[in-house]
Amino acid sequence: MLFLKPLYLWVVANYATRINHFPLITLIFYSVDKTIFYLLIFLVLRWLWRRWHHQAFHLGHETLIIVFVTYLILLFSLTVFRDAYFPWQLHLYTHRPLSVINWQPLVETLKLTRAASALDFWYQSLGNVLWFVPLGFLYPLVSRRGVSWPHILIVVLCMSMGIETLQFFFNTGVSDIDDVIFNVIGGLVGFVLHPRSKRKQQP
Repeated sequence: MLFLKPLYLWVVANYATRINHFPLITLIFYSVDKTIFYLLIFLVLRWLWRRWHHQAFHLGHETLIIVFVTYLILLFSLTVFRDAYFPWQLHLYTHRPLSVINWQPLVETLKLTRAASALDFWYQSLGNVLWFVPLGFLYPLVSRRGVSWPHILIVVLCMSMGIETLQFFFNTGVSDIDDVIFNVIGGLVGFVLHPRSKRKQQP
């Protein structure tokens, strides 16, 4: 942890024994820390790329791109790269059996309703929806072309399935069809909230 270590250690010292599911707090801290690190790298590369191509600077569009990239980095840090800070720390698990993937829709999620803590159920369902709302909302903003319902559906579906596939090969999470279902719902909700989608529906 490069940036948030002092704050994280303070939280550990004061709240580690008081908060249930503290590993989730740890994951959030590490993910935010990685997001800061890789966002700084992106900003440097973006600046160099713009200078090389002599592109005009538009504050509004650049701000949207930075917000979108920040969201993507955080999303992948929380889901795929949760156990690694640097790329060389990743390990491929190419011999994992396909049987570890949950192909049955909503079965495992419904089992969580009988768990001792309701947090697991809400994080699995509502959490997976909320995490993809920004994708459906922000993607049309950074795209220079019009975005239709089929377009956003394909983008969200590919993003979700890509995350589940990477989780499978890096063994950094449970590949679950429920995640794809909830992710798609979240992405479509974000697109509904986007003002351009409402304008397109007007005659």
